[in-house]
Parts: sequence; C-alpha cells; structure tokens
Amino acid sequence: MAATEPALDLMFSQDLISSEVVKQLPPGLTMRPLASTDYKRGHLSVLSVLSVVNDLGEDAWVAQFRALALPKTYYCLVIVDQATDKIVGVGTVFIEYKFLRGFGSVGHIEDIAVDKSQQGKKLGMRIIQALTHISENSGCYKTILNCSDANIPFYEKCGYTKKENEMAKYAPEQTHSPKL
Repeated sequence: MAATEPALDLMFSQDLISSEVVKQLPPGLTMRPLASTDYKRGHLSVLSVLSVVNDLGEDAWVAQFRALALPKTYYCLVIVDQATDKIVGVGTVFIEYKFLRGFGSVGHIEDIAVDKSQQGKKLGMRIIQALTHISENSGCYKTILNCSDANIPFYEKCGYTKKENEMAKYAPEQTHSPKL
C-alpha cells in the first residue's frame, strides 16, 4: 500500500476485505474501501462505464460519501493503480435488514465497474469475491445482484446462479428536489 493510505478517511475497515482476494490482484494494484478523497481519483469516471453519471462536483460527492458511510450498511470498495493513484475498479454491497428469516439480512451487490483499460485482468471477479466475503461475514443469508443477460456467464463464473427475475419501474424525470 502507498505510504499515505493509513491517513485515508475510509468508508469502513480495511480488515473486512478478504486478504486472500487482495493477494490475487495483479502487481501494482490494491483494493481498499472507498475513501472520502476518491472523487479526485476518478471514482465517477470508472462508474461511467455502467451508466450515465452526473458529476455534481466534489462537495456533493463528499456529502453522498458521508450519507453512505452508515455503520454496517454500505460497503463501497475500490481497486487503485498504485503507480497513478487512480481508481480502476469499483463495487458496492449494501446490507438490507429484514423481518423475514429470523430478522436475517441480505447483501445486495451493485455498481460493479472496471476501467476499460484494465478489463480482462479478473478485477471484476476480485471485486465480486471481496464484496461477497463482506456480505457473508456480515451474517447475510444470501447475496444477490441484478445483471443483464449478457453478463450472466461472468457472474456464474463468480459462483452466482440465475434465480427469478428483476422488475424495475423508473421514476419520471424530476424537475424539483425529492421530498424525502
């Protein structure tokens, strides 16, 4: 790890990330929790390989980081190229606490993205493995994710199986701030 990393304001403890997964990363890359300074490292740029990303500026990004840094709820991690100090991979698991299954919990994996220049190095698989590890070690009885049909073979390689269907209803575009 870079010498400045211990001073980073991390979303959660580095200890929650599987050291076995980290050891499997290519040389020069490291995996760690999202840090409050990762806006400057290109976090949104990597996410843009997934969908439209509205860059509302660093202050808004930091405010969102603080909102997501709730204990035992959101776990966003990144892979950083140590030579450039730029983010090259991202992923999130959030924990849903339920009344079902004896007040069990479910891990939801979201927003898996790898910079186009780093694809083909199994970084996506390592992100999935690390997030699954966090979910399982948080006591979740299952970890789930949604993906396109084209990505099913990738997630099957990561140990996931196709189950049920996803439904979505997108809200109409808003011209005002949400009320909640």
